[in-house]
Amino acid sequence: MADVYSSGLTDADAEIVRRIVSGDLAAFELLMRRHNRRLFRLARATLRNDAEAEDALQDAYLKAFNALAQFRGDAALATWLSRLVLNECFGRMRREARRQNLMPTLLNGADDEQMAFDMDPTNVHDDFAPDQAASRAEIRALLERKLDALPVGFRTVFVLRSVEEMSIEETAQCLGIAEATVRSRHFRARQMLRDSLAGEVDSLGPALFEFGGTCCDRIVAAVLARLRER
Repeated sequence: MADVYSSGLTDADAEIVRRIVSGDLAAFELLMRRHNRRLFRLARATLRNDAEAEDALQDAYLKAFNALAQFRGDAALATWLSRLVLNECFGRMRREARRQNLMPTLLNGADDEQMAFDMDPTNVHDDFAPDQAASRAEIRALLERKLDALPVGFRTVFVLRSVEEMSIEETAQCLGIAEATVRSRHFRARQMLRDSLAGEVDSLGPALFEFGGTCCDRIVAAVLARLRER
C-alpha cells in the first residue's frame, strides 16, 4: 500500500482504502454511503432503468472491493469508482446489444457530430403539460423521460454536470473524454431540453433520479450480504 500514500489520494481516502483492504466491512459500508447517490445517478443515467442501475452498482461495488488492494491512486477514488460503474453499465449494454443483435451508442463511440439523436429537439414540447400549476413530481418525471431519450454520451455528461454539479475537469476525468467534449455535449443536451423545461432544469436538478435512504440501505445491505457469503 505504500504507493497509495505517495499518490494523489487524500489522507481520508487513503485511510479508508487501507481499512477496506484489511477486511474492514464497516469502512466499505462508509465508502458506499459516501458515493451511493452520485454513482447510482450515473448508473441510472446510463442504463435508464432503476432496477438495472441498482444491480450494476452492486456488481461494481463488489469489483471495487476485490480490486482495492491493487488501487494505487493514479486517479481520485471517486473517479476510479465512477469508471468501474461505467464499465459495468457498458458491459451490460453490450451484452444486451448482442442479445438484441443491435449496436448501442456507447460513450466513446462516435464523435459528437456523428452521434445519432434518439430525440427530435423540435418535439421537446410534446409531453409538456400546459398547466403551470403541475407538481414538481410531474415536472421531474417529465425531465427524467426527456433525459432518458438522449443518447448515453449526452445523458451521462448532463447528469454529472447539471445534477451532480461536477466541474468540467472532473467530468472529463470520470468519463475518460476530453474537456472540450464535455463542454460540447453538455451544451447540446441543455439545448435539447431547454425549450420545454427552461428554468426547471437547474431548480430540479438535485431531485432527479430520487435516491432516498431506503434505496441506499438496500444497495448497502445487498452488497454486504454478498461479501459475507464468501
